[in-house]
Amino acid sequence: MSEQKWKLSVLQMDIAIGQPDENYKKVEQLLQQAVQADVKPDCILLPEMWNTGYALERIHELADVHGERTKALISSFCKEHEVHVIAGSIAERRGDQIYNTIYVFDRAGEVVADYSKIHLFRLMDEEKYLAEGNHIGTFEAEGVQAGMMICYDIRFPELARKLALSGVKILFVPAEWPNPRLHHWRTLLIARAIENQMYVVSCNRVGTSGTTEFFGHSMIIDPWGEVVVEGQGHEEILTATINLSLVDEVRGRIPVFEDRRPQHY
Repeated sequence: MSEQKWKLSVLQMDIAIGQPDENYKKVEQLLQQAVQADVKPDCILLPEMWNTGYALERIHELADVHGERTKALISSFCKEHEVHVIAGSIAERRGDQIYNTIYVFDRAGEVVADYSKIHLFRLMDEEKYLAEGNHIGTFEAEGVQAGMMICYDIRFPELARKLALSGVKILFVPAEWPNPRLHHWRTLLIARAIENQMYVVSCNRVGTSGTTEFFGHSMIIDPWGEVVVEGQGHEEILTATINLSLVDEVRGRIPVFEDRRPQHY
């Protein structure tokens, strides 16, 4: 079986709540740092709501209208450096509604997919300020089908399984997952990788927002559920080279998808 290797970078960063200018500046700096590394990535992932943080009471004025500011920054960067970027998620305003949205950019800087968070997290009052997404998120890169989920979405295994059944081999998960639920974070992500026999690439923020602390621990997990690389509790850029051919190998050795009997459950 021929190998298909991807070099990934995950930008685990702090986010200045309610300060888009500061956050866009930091993201631009981190993106430049990522492509100047010894091993240039093929693909870069950002965390959830990185443009505003959870400044929900001001989110209508702070959100990026139709994602235009984000698109201008990331598109130009991708075009210059010929790299894919899964632009975490941003607070995006469409008309009177605010969405928690991922935009995906290809090497030419074109937007090839978007996904708005389907499951809103009531413990952080998302449902009071944000609108729910209504479609799953998939895209193709280098001939490989990829999928997207955002933070709280990983508590819903049926969404991950739907993505896997659609052909997804690598799942990207931007997040703002707080203390004290580190055990949940690690367990759920590893479970999604094992049960769906696919790579899971997550990017969680660090730092504090009000009284809420975020622990980082971004991870790249292989289809066996082995952690390839894991961040700690500070700002850092995680990098790893993955072999996407491993997905087919694992699915061949333990034929979970062939052995499903959905008519009985």
